[in-house]
Amino acid sequence: MAERAIAPLLARHGTGLLEQVDVLIVHTQLPDTWFAGSGSEVAARFGITPEWLIDLSNGGCASFVHALKLARQILQSPTARSALIVTVTNTAGQIFAQPGVRASPQGAIPGDGAGVAWLTKSDRSPILDIEIRHLPEFAGEMTTVSDPPRRYWEPGVGEHHLGFTEANVATVLERGNRIVPQVVRAVCERIAVAPSELDLLVTNQPNRRFLENWHEALALPAGRHPDTFDECGNLFGSAMPVTFDQAVSAGLVGEGSVVMFAGFAHTGEFAGAAAVCWGGRQG
Repeated sequence: MAERAIAPLLARHGTGLLEQVDVLIVHTQLPDTWFAGSGSEVAARFGITPEWLIDLSNGGCASFVHALKLARQILQSPTARSALIVTVTNTAGQIFAQPGVRASPQGAIPGDGAGVAWLTKSDRSPILDIEIRHLPEFAGEMTTVSDPPRRYWEPGVGEHHLGFTEANVATVLERGNRIVPQVVRAVCERIAVAPSELDLLVTNQPNRRFLENWHEALALPAGRHPDTFDECGNLFGSAMPVTFDQAVSAGLVGEGSVVMFAGFAHTGEFAGAAAVCWGGRQG
């Protein structure tokens, strides 16, 4: 999926793009091998040897914002020229397609996909501001369960799936409805742009209810909050780059538009928002 996601970039900019990559940040929802993340394999498949190679484990559905902040910081190094951010979502076909899980309500929502973003150093960064909040008090609330109970590495029968109950779904809904608008407003205040004046809001895509609640809370018209949920389902960490790419292709993002990327991870232990002044698709 990562190779397919980068193909349009290479078609527009040429394979010379890869020769300039000094920073590779990869978020993989479910790494294929134990211990090691997927960053090194992605680098090998892209044919690059970046000086900075980061497997970004935390950040979940908002990992794209987290990666933007890391990339911006690293690109301040005098030797770094450009960065690739790669997000891979791959649990729909591996976890949620299991026969027992597939029949559950949570089995109908996830989708698989990947997104790639290329950042280059310039005299004036298009990234206007970023707000990152780690909320460790909520860590560990999202668990995996099986019947009969076992750890994921232990042999046995019973399919693993996410351990959501009606009670914690309600808690996460309240928390997500609150923290995503909070980080958006924090960025908007610093860049002196009212949330209702944003040209585009691009979020993770957990479900239809979150999407409606977020743009309503920010007094933003639904047409400026595009989504891919009906087409792709919940793409988790890949939702932001995939949704933004579709919005650009559909002509929804003009040059000079202020775009806000925002979302939260898992049960709320991470939230982030990043405002970008879009300079137009190059190439």
